[in-house]
Amino acid sequence: MLRILGKVQRIGIITESLSPWDEPALSQIGEQLKAAVGGRFRGSLAIRQVDAGSCNGCELEIQALNNPYYGIERFGVHFVASPRHADLLLVTGPVSRHMEEALRRVHAATPDPKLVIAVGTCGATGGEFGVNYASAGAVSNVVPVDAVITGCPPTPLDLMRGILEAIDARKAGRTSASR
Repeated sequence: MLRILGKVQRIGIITESLSPWDEPALSQIGEQLKAAVGGRFRGSLAIRQVDAGSCNGCELEIQALNNPYYGIERFGVHFVASPRHADLLLVTGPVSRHMEEALRRVHAATPDPKLVIAVGTCGATGGEFGVNYASAGAVSNVVPVDAVITGCPPTPLDLMRGILEAIDARKAGRTSASR
């Protein structure tokens, strides 16, 4: 251990300098999202993500929203562990028969007024699985859906746009916004 520390002390820190980055689309969507969340949810939107039987592609993109690059929490959006604390349900995947009742219970446990967004092609339409003995298909076949974010999987920026459009649609009294 002392040998390694001695080497670090002799050589010093060798890293590349951090290049400044700023993606204009991310900043623009983020600020719009922050304003919408501030106006509709008093500055804090709580999301409960529900995997209803997906391949986890959408979950990877949803989790990317929390990384330092996208940092969705700086815009007033955070993920919660309980549907009882959520304002919005983000549901991924075709709803498997085993998750059908669980999704209904999560939906019922979420306080009103709530938003439900079906994420990905599978959540929107059932994808390649459709409706069969093992799958109920689209999320809208099980619970009412306010908005749909298509893509296989949708990018984190598309997810942010979809959340923003769902909030704006609810504010305007419309439902079934589609991204």
